[in-house]
Amino acid sequence: MMQWDDPFQRPQDIIPVIQGEYRVIRDGHVVLSTVLGSCVSVALFDRSVGIGGLNHFLLPDAGQSGSGGMKFGAMANELLINELLKAGAARTRLQAKLFGGASMVATLGDIGARNVQFARDYMRREGIAIADEAVGGCSARRLQFHPVSGRTKVFTVSAVEGVRVAQRERPTERDGSKSDITLF
Repeated sequence: MMQWDDPFQRPQDIIPVIQGEYRVIRDGHVVLSTVLGSCVSVALFDRSVGIGGLNHFLLPDAGQSGSGGMKFGAMANELLINELLKAGAARTRLQAKLFGGASMVATLGDIGARNVQFARDYMRREGIAIADEAVGGCSARRLQFHPVSGRTKVFTVSAVEGVRVAQRERPTERDGSKSDITLF
C-alpha cells in the first residue's frame, strides 16, 4: 500500500463548506473546501486524535436583529467547537487557522476586517491558539483544509488575474519551520 506524505497529493474526497455551514471530519481521505471574500472560515483541529473542522461565516454578529443563525461568527464557532469536543477533540489541544476577511466592496465598509477581528477575539476568549492565518487584502481566496492533519492550501483569486500560480511557503512565527499553509 502506498503512503502519501502530502494529503493534497493523494486521491481524496473534496467536501464543500458553503456560507453558513460547518463540517467536522475524522477521515484522512477528505479535504474540506470553501471560497471566501469578506467572509471568514475558522479551521480547528486536534492532530493528536486526527480530527478537525471548518466553518464559513458571513458576519461577526447579528447586530440589531438578534438572530443567531450560522451565518454569524458566534454561532458558527460555538457549533464547530462543540461538535469537535463531542467527537473526541480536547479543547486544550485545539489549534485554529483563520482565512478570508478580504475587503471586497469599498462601499460596504470593511466587513472583512470586522470578521477577522471577531475570529481572533473569539479564539483568544476560548483559549484556542491561532496557529496561522491568511486574512485581509482585497482578493478572494479558495481554501482547501485537510482536517486530520491541519494542513491547508490557499489559492488567491482576483477578478483581474484569476488564480495565481506562484507558490510560496511561509515559515511559522513560532518555530521558524515551514508552515502547514501553502499559498498560491
